[in-house]
Amino acid sequence: MCLPDHHYMRVEKIMIRNKRILITGGGGFIGSHLANSLVNDNEVIVYDDFHRGGNNLRKDSPNPKFRQVTGSVLDISTLRKEMTGVNVVVHCAAIVGINTVGNHPIQTLDVNIKGSANVLEAASEESSIEQVVCFSTSEIYGEYAMNVSETDPASIGTPNQSRWVYALSKLSEEFYARAFFIEKGLPITILRPFNVFGPGQIGDGAVKSFIHRALKNETIEIVGDGLQIRSWCFVDDFVNATNLALGEKLSIGETFNIGNPGNTTTIDSLAKTVIRLLNSESRIKYVNAAQADVYVRIPRISKAQQILGFEPVIGLEEGILKTAVQIN
Repeated sequence: MCLPDHHYMRVEKIMIRNKRILITGGGGFIGSHLANSLVNDNEVIVYDDFHRGGNNLRKDSPNPKFRQVTGSVLDISTLRKEMTGVNVVVHCAAIVGINTVGNHPIQTLDVNIKGSANVLEAASEESSIEQVVCFSTSEIYGEYAMNVSETDPASIGTPNQSRWVYALSKLSEEFYARAFFIEKGLPITILRPFNVFGPGQIGDGAVKSFIHRALKNETIEIVGDGLQIRSWCFVDDFVNATNLALGEKLSIGETFNIGNPGNTTTIDSLAKTVIRLLNSESRIKYVNAAQADVYVRIPRISKAQQILGFEPVIGLEEGILKTAVQIN
């Protein structure tokens, strides 16, 4: 269903309970936070190849409702097996990070496109499936994403710049998801995260990198002039948005920007804020950009606010301090 702006309605949300939920990439940064938030009220299966470890998964007493499965989204036979009796799939598995994508473009395309197609195919064959939530990316909006809404055009850069391999792969995932929705009636929801950060982040990430260096009083390197603009969303807020989308009938067939426009700042200001909050002696060094960059990335989140009832609550400074405590 696609509702025009003036038909959006605020809903009272009952959080999802007593479901069997499979999270692909559930050992990763966002996936593990999401798994931890769901396991008390649901059966959770974390499906991951764990090539980067399961950094934030709960290490407390064994929980019979929580299970980890080592598997790849490229292995459709194992996906089919583990999806038996599953009610909800959250598809987080992907190759991410500018450097990782640049060094491994073939793997990125395979996992993010072929793997997503496998997840959607396996889900479409399972009669118990009630919803599949796919994580896309704000990168699909290209170099200039100023107050973008879900209906704004995607913009992919030239194939000569490896950065755009990731954006292309995630946009392909979106097209696959919508194709399964149209052709096979698979109940899909697409979330586009905008610069999520927080404890346990792995791979590339400005906030993580700046905090690491600031805690050690090391030089913080900024690519370019530091005037690039981002809206930073703390991981707890993104997980909350995902929980609000789960089981919400109005989200089926819809795409949502998820971020925090209130945490909008330049990369230069971000670095200076980290240094100030952590009482660091780090200095800032500006280095030449080796590849394409995104100059502005600010989401319009009115659709998620009005349909899902999503409201980000963690400010940038609070999020930085919460992240730094975990790193330290």
